[in-house]
Amino acid sequence: MLVQVLRGERVGPAPVWFMRQAGRYLPEYRELRKKASSFLEFCYTPDLAVEATLQPMRRYAFDASIVFSDILVVPHALGQDTWFVEGEGPRLEPLSDPSGLSMKGFDAHLTPVYETISRLREALPPEKALLGFCGAPWTLATYMVAGKGGGEQFPARKAAARDPEAFQAIIDLLVEACSRHLVAQARAGADALQIFDSWASALDEDGFSRWSIQAIGEIVNKVRAETNVPIIGFPRGAGAGYSRFVAETGVDAVSLDWSVPMDFARELQQRVCVQGNLDPARLVAGGPQLDAAVDRICDGLGEGPFVFNLGHGISLETPPEHVTRVIRRVKERTAR
Repeated sequence: MLVQVLRGERVGPAPVWFMRQAGRYLPEYRELRKKASSFLEFCYTPDLAVEATLQPMRRYAFDASIVFSDILVVPHALGQDTWFVEGEGPRLEPLSDPSGLSMKGFDAHLTPVYETISRLREALPPEKALLGFCGAPWTLATYMVAGKGGGEQFPARKAAARDPEAFQAIIDLLVEACSRHLVAQARAGADALQIFDSWASALDEDGFSRWSIQAIGEIVNKVRAETNVPIIGFPRGAGAGYSRFVAETGVDAVSLDWSVPMDFARELQQRVCVQGNLDPARLVAGGPQLDAAVDRICDGLGEGPFVFNLGHGISLETPPEHVTRVIRRVKERTAR
């Protein structure tokens, strides 16, 4: 069902999945996480990653799962020191010279991710879609240059403005790496792929054109040359730039953050499948306001190709029962 919608069909009821639907808001995940000494070990251990991916599928009536992994496995596989600090997030050795990075050993390093996907495709019912993903080159580069997230990603913006050709070399390497990673996930069994440009909002107009749209468009072309699975693009916080993103990258679907106005979302839906865009804070809060927000999205977008999702990842604070409530309401509201 999800694949049909991503290809432009209207299906009722609308398919539902959530970004970060496998994670710390679930008590069973927190217990599972104790079995790995580090977050990267967790991602690279298929037994654990498979179980983490399946946990929300057992608990909820989601129509799709997304493989449990992380966008930063790509720079890690390229040879950049990467680790996670509990309660603080990712850390990388700040990148000053990309010549130390290499595609040599890249595929072998990420073999556990592809094994996880293959095992998941066997474990999931045929009607449940499985998504693979990667971070977009710009977003990955922001972490690689700064060594962490935050601060509106000023170090990467400064590096790109100061020496765009040197920064282009990083982006070019990431285009190749991300394309390879996505193709391998599709070959392992992923039914669809999502590209997360989580820091697109940090770019000015020219930067958005060069570092986000152009790079993701190249990835789309490379992946399409090898496989025909649908591709979702998520340039979070792109604002009016969503329109150009859809027109120029060639993605099959666009995931919207919660700031996108409904009228604008409907305009985009005339050209492409739209995914989104409930504010994760409303999911945490619950109550009548959550119901109203769900209804507004379903009523506004339910007549076209539409996947119900959040406007970004699910929050740690989310009560699990609120997820059940949203899925049930979406199915009722968008049933034909």
